[in-house]
Amino acid sequence: MTGALSDLLNNKPLAKEHLVQLLGITNQEEHEALLHHGLNTKAASVGRIVYLRGLIELTNKCAKNCFYCGIRAGNDTIERYFLSDEDVLQAAEFAYKNQFGSLVIQTGELSGPIFAAQIERLLKLIHRHTNNELTITLSCGEQSQEVYQRWKDAGASRYLLRIEASTRKLYESIHPADGNHDYDTRIKGLEDLKKCGYQVGTGVMIGLPGQTLEDLADDLLFFSKMDIDMVGMGPYLEHADTPMFDKRNLLLPANERFLLSLRMIALLRIMMPYINIAASTALETINPLGRQMGILAGANVVMPNLTPVTDRKKYLLYNNKPNLDKDASLSTATLNDVLSSIGETIGYGRAGDSIHFSHRQA
Repeated sequence: MTGALSDLLNNKPLAKEHLVQLLGITNQEEHEALLHHGLNTKAASVGRIVYLRGLIELTNKCAKNCFYCGIRAGNDTIERYFLSDEDVLQAAEFAYKNQFGSLVIQTGELSGPIFAAQIERLLKLIHRHTNNELTITLSCGEQSQEVYQRWKDAGASRYLLRIEASTRKLYESIHPADGNHDYDTRIKGLEDLKKCGYQVGTGVMIGLPGQTLEDLADDLLFFSKMDIDMVGMGPYLEHADTPMFDKRNLLLPANERFLLSLRMIALLRIMMPYINIAASTALETINPLGRQMGILAGANVVMPNLTPVTDRKKYLLYNNKPNLDKDASLSTATLNDVLSSIGETIGYGRAGDSIHFSHRQA
């Protein structure tokens, strides 16, 4: 057993060099011990309850050109869409009737007065349609603090703004230097969201070209330093119609990215016991059992996709995204069986607010 793992299991604080050692574990027994410690920490802090977030991919229109993303503005091979109010309300009604407790509205990165008004109107519409009983998370990119506040006042409770890579140099390597992708602006966005009273989420990609274990350790320390309430992270998966696809020969094998992602989840749960951590779809892309393995490493949130199937196939951030043709009701029934089989309980009808957030507010 490594010294870092021994220290961890004996509840000693972890320095960056310890995190690097733990992320670099190659011994299967030690890997399993780390994941088991993540699960035990989850059980003792937030419990073995998994919260459902019904995902609505509102639009794949995007104004930005991130090098890794399949819906980047420069990709002219995809058909763009924007869901109708009827589609959105049908998805919200499904979540409401099936006691999800929570919705996530995700879009490409758009801004401007028209977009701000569209999201504000949809928030109010969904709340009227569901008797104000669904908690809504937004993942709609960088906005001004004024817009964040408008959306908060209209009924959004949580906001996910992924940093993707917390190390400035790595962040700049995966974004064009065109004035629209600024590291400091991203950080300010997270700070503005806190000022507006949101439960604030962020996340990173694991296994990026050129990324080191030191970078990933810095990501974990970044989440802690920023006092984040919720995290969505998973393995980097390439998309053929992006500039970064040319660097695929630099990538770790997919399974190594997968195992590294599980260790990231476990370590984050140990470091920040009371936050919400999502088991990402990207885990399932590499391993059919990926989501439940993420949950058994310490994650406590899953996001069934409620986007209409016809449009779901157009929202491809990476290749080989799973469940593109599965009906939401079928996926949800399967999920219930799967989670029960691994000792987890779905928190039906519960918002599943971040306990860390309530501690931070107090």
